[in-house]
Amino acid sequence: MNRILSNTKGDRWIWLIVILLSVISLLAVYSSTSTLAYKRGVGVESILMKHLAMVVGGIVLMYISHKLDYRYYAGISKLLMIITIPLLLYTLVFGAHINNASRWIAIPGTGLSFQTSDLAKLALIMYLARTLSRKQENIKDVKQSFAPIMGAVCLVFILIALANLSTALMLFGVSILLLIIGRISIKQIAITCLAGAVLLAGVIFLGPRRHTYISRVHTFLHPEKAGTDKSFQSDHAKIAIATGGIFGKGLGHSEEKNYLPEAFSDEIYAIIIEESGLIGGFILIALYLFLLYRCIKIVTKAPKAFGALLAAGLSFSLTIQAFANMAVAAGLGPVTGVPLPLVSMGGTSILFTSVAFGIILSVSRDIEEPKKVVVGEIREVAVA
Repeated sequence: MNRILSNTKGDRWIWLIVILLSVISLLAVYSSTSTLAYKRGVGVESILMKHLAMVVGGIVLMYISHKLDYRYYAGISKLLMIITIPLLLYTLVFGAHINNASRWIAIPGTGLSFQTSDLAKLALIMYLARTLSRKQENIKDVKQSFAPIMGAVCLVFILIALANLSTALMLFGVSILLLIIGRISIKQIAITCLAGAVLLAGVIFLGPRRHTYISRVHTFLHPEKAGTDKSFQSDHAKIAIATGGIFGKGLGHSEEKNYLPEAFSDEIYAIIIEESGLIGGFILIALYLFLLYRCIKIVTKAPKAFGALLAAGLSFSLTIQAFANMAVAAGLGPVTGVPLPLVSMGGTSILFTSVAFGIILSVSRDIEEPKKVVVGEIREVAVA
């Protein structure tokens, strides 16, 4: 154990945040899956053990990812993009159809499935960080720099949006932030946003899930006109938050977990507030805000443009997703299928999130190691 801890590098605060979020996740999942366990005919402990295995597996992947030099990810970014595009197409056509959406691909022989959008997020952010950092000298060149960047962003956006609009919109927003940080001109960013708006309109009004998207937005804007069946999830999430009070009902005493269809995933934040009150809800918000703060410090101190862009993209993606999930639970946005990073019960989504954390830690490790070298050289000079 001591050897592992001594080999653990990177920002210590981020490691602590990950551990705290993992503990919160285990408690919340254990508390919110009693109804799911009853429907499956298994014990709650069985579901908890599977979730624990994913959490532990995620921490292992994070450890491995943070040990790799972050420059390694630049080398595999193009390969990941080449793999991702066909996988997204395959998912749309042959993917597992769950909740009227084809987002998952089954992993043969494991009983597991994963959302290809999780891989696409990592691939696109790595690719943008690599391309933007390598083309800074001719960043304004339309053919050499802007065209491949815009093409990648729009292609990944449309392929994800057809089945998972909320994830696509968040990834598109992160991409625009990276373009701004990467010194792409305002005119070119405006063109990218315009192209995204056209694609978005096509998905909403012509896409295979257009009725679902329109219905959710209408229910959010006009809840009084929506039927109880359409507003059921958002209504019970609000009840959970409203009845939690300041200190909550106590761990395991949630009542709304018996009504919310995704109490252990999409609406887990509402269950956390119901059981731990506004105090628990604010603590969770504070953890994600502190995570963003630590990541921004890494971005500002990163010696290389690729590391800064990579850490920025991944940290923005994680925190935007977290606050989108919490906003939906609080009734500040239409219902989506976005989980709370490292807290919601999930399979491979936890693993991909953990890899993202590992890459951020790899960038922060690169910041720390030069300092140690400099300190060592000063001591050697002093001794001499």
